[in-house]
Amino acid sequence: MEDKEVVVKDMLHYEKKCWEQSCERIAGIDEVGRGCLFGDVVAAAVILPVGELLEGVDDSKKLTDKKREAYYELIMEKAIAVGVGYVNARTIDEINIKQAARLAMKQAIEALSVSPDYLLVDAEKVDVPIPQLSIIKGDANSQSIAAASIIAKVTRDRLCRGEWDAKYPEYGIGIHKGYATKLHREQILALGPTEMHRRSFLGNLLTEQPTLFDL
Repeated sequence: MEDKEVVVKDMLHYEKKCWEQSCERIAGIDEVGRGCLFGDVVAAAVILPVGELLEGVDDSKKLTDKKREAYYELIMEKAIAVGVGYVNARTIDEINIKQAARLAMKQAIEALSVSPDYLLVDAEKVDVPIPQLSIIKGDANSQSIAAASIIAKVTRDRLCRGEWDAKYPEYGIGIHKGYATKLHREQILALGPTEMHRRSFLGNLLTEQPTLFDL
């Protein structure tokens, strides 16, 4: 039986192209929490050193909580700069989630202590005067974007398990992270939405039980 050829994905493919053009400070940009019913959308920007390969760093959705936490610490140790942006539920309701995600990305870039030469962005365009490339499924194909996805995910999950869960313990935020699980939907119906719930995301629930939400 012939051995099957194993194709190894090059997570530095896009970074190498930038390095060849003398762009050394490449920031990967990604966000998390776009589909949640509760809480901020969180974005991160990460600049890693030229030539730095972090084995195992991948799309945060493919990693366990334990691995994400470990890679978070590694990225924070190795990165030249890390920036994080937050856009709250009220703003999401006002400008829509797509624009809110872009705004969080912009904030993350502006929070960097070092100005990037070039941006690799996960499936978005950011309103900043910096050359950039939008990459579909970038978090699975670019180490810089994958690193940003891990920073954003761990940052938001820590808020869910800590500050936000403590503020609204009845809703189980630390368990479902604000996503539309059965538990979360049931608690919204039973207790009504909090000030951190995205009202624009609750249309179906509001229609089903309008009297519970007449606050």
